[in-house]
Amino acid sequence: MSDALTFTYRARDRGGRTSSGELSADSKAAVAAQLRLRGLVVLDLEEKSAAPSVEELFERLTPVKGRDLAVLSRQLATMVSAGLNILRALHVLEEQTSSKPLKRAIIAVRMDVEAGLALSQAMAKHPRVFNEMFVSMVSAGESSGNLDVVLERVANQLEKDDNLRRTVKSAMMYPALIGGFAVLMLIAMVMFVIPVFAEMYDDLGGTLPALTQAMITASDLMRSFWYVVLLAPFVIAFAFRKWRRSDSGGKIWDTMKLRFPMKIGDMVRKIAVARFARTLGTLTASGVPILQALDITARASGNRVISDPMGGVADRVRQGEQLAAPLAAVGVFPTMVTQMLAVGEETGNLDGMLQKVADFYDDEVAATVKSLTSILEPIMMLAVGAIVGLVVIAMYLPLFKIYELVQ
Repeated sequence: MSDALTFTYRARDRGGRTSSGELSADSKAAVAAQLRLRGLVVLDLEEKSAAPSVEELFERLTPVKGRDLAVLSRQLATMVSAGLNILRALHVLEEQTSSKPLKRAIIAVRMDVEAGLALSQAMAKHPRVFNEMFVSMVSAGESSGNLDVVLERVANQLEKDDNLRRTVKSAMMYPALIGGFAVLMLIAMVMFVIPVFAEMYDDLGGTLPALTQAMITASDLMRSFWYVVLLAPFVIAFAFRKWRRSDSGGKIWDTMKLRFPMKIGDMVRKIAVARFARTLGTLTASGVPILQALDITARASGNRVISDPMGGVADRVRQGEQLAAPLAAVGVFPTMVTQMLAVGEETGNLDGMLQKVADFYDDEVAATVKSLTSILEPIMMLAVGAIVGLVVIAMYLPLFKIYELVQ
């Protein structure tokens, strides 16, 4: 037993009393077998490990990519459909997965399943990898006996979400690069170019134009307090993130995003509606009860303007109302969405109609992103030109004045 591992457990006896403690064994399955021999039902079982290494901490903090999770879901669906049991399928995934954080999660899930937990219960212990929607759909698939079908739906959902995310990111990459270049260029001019002109004007003496003096003063401040300039973006980003995560700040920021000009707010709304419709449609199609599906979808929408009213929508649905009318009363969803949902409810094909809504808004987002990119590119180029022009004019204004005096 020198290689035995120590596990902490929580279990329930036949009388319903809960107990906890530690046991040593070669594996989780061995500990679970010991507990079952005692007549206990395992509720939770974890290996008691030493402090994690730096590499393990880095792996735990590294997020799992949506594409990797989609591939896992599709592979697991294929193996379950082919008749492999869950443990064998998890062993195969464990060997094939290249993502280290995902592999760690699969190993932990496999050990929990060996110990007697259901697949959904084992996944629920890793919320950073398997979100609430994933776990709820797997649980519904286990209950209905259609786990392979549900996993295929999960894969489709994850792939569509990942495609939408990559479309937006790739479209915003070029404007972001131009903006970053403009900022770096401005810093370089303020830190290195303007001081050369400032020294020359000090030698000439006289009063400088207000714009030139302002530029020189800004340059002196940035050179004197360079550490403030260096730290300011990080402090501002940290403060903004903290404010955005607060209840009041999050609601204000989500409302502001929907009102951004140049079609940005329109794009944010369409992304939220597409995500809402696809998540709700996938959950209901997988057998998740509508009230639970609404609760999960609200948290997955990514916008509190949409998620906050969902409690009231769920209450009205619980009282027997159809879904379309309460959603229309929220005032966030376009009329076309609520009308399509009403048709879906009348025809008994709500999940199919939700998927059509999501597909429509995915196409709308792609078109909006393309249009937005064509607008942003010239605006960013003009901004870069304006920054350079402003600095150049500010630095050459005294020279023009000297030339006038000479004339």
